[in-house]
Amino acid sequence: MSGPSGGDRKRLFGPGKRGSDVVAIASRIVVVVTCISAAVAMIQGVAATPAPSTGTPAATEESSPSTPAATGPADTPSLTSSPSAARIGIVAGHAGHDPGAVCPDGLTEAEVNMDIAQRVANLLWAYGYEVDLLQEFDPLLDGYAADVLVSIHADSCDEYPDATPAASGFKVASVTESAVPEAEERLVACLTERYAARTGLYYHAGSVTVHMTQYHTFYEIDANTPAAIIETGFLHADREMLTMQAHVVAQGIVDGIVCYLES
Repeated sequence: MSGPSGGDRKRLFGPGKRGSDVVAIASRIVVVVTCISAAVAMIQGVAATPAPSTGTPAATEESSPSTPAATGPADTPSLTSSPSAARIGIVAGHAGHDPGAVCPDGLTEAEVNMDIAQRVANLLWAYGYEVDLLQEFDPLLDGYAADVLVSIHADSCDEYPDATPAASGFKVASVTESAVPEAEERLVACLTERYAARTGLYYHAGSVTVHMTQYHTFYEIDANTPAAIIETGFLHADREMLTMQAHVVAQGIVDGIVCYLES
């Protein structure tokens, strides 16, 4: 067989083949230039980006809204000393023993007293005090020793239409013959002043009875435990305050106890 002619050689190795090579080379050059351009742009972008701050970034309105300075409730008494060592006894009057005074619709003094006493205990616990919530004839009261004890009661549900002054308001008392008279006088004064200020109720001094000044619990607890009994209001005239605003009543008692402990 004879070899390819000159014309055939041109078709195999001539200008057509060289054109393809040129196109391939040009394509490679375009790719290389594109890569170089991209690399340059990336380097320029990195150079233009500021270095991250080592401090805390300033808060923006969208990401971190400003928070007002924290303030405590306006009606919360301030504590100027650590209360951790103080122990407080709170007696829910008549609880676990009898209903106490009973209203015509069945509302009992015992349930009103317990509601208020639990609120008082919760507030004192929140303040950091050690609190014992006790019943009327609680076995723990025998020789009970604490920094202070307050027994919570409410007055009659009778109307007393001719009473002068009106059968409304509260009263506070301690034992007649006290082993710690100065402490108990201060306790009674604090409870009277702070409870009146908180609730706005009248101090019904004329209805303080021997049942208060010779309250049985006073003779059961340790004689050196300052104690007081508070009649928070009359179940008839002051019913709304004692039931619908029991949180105010409780805060008034707490105010008085904190006043005593802080003084």
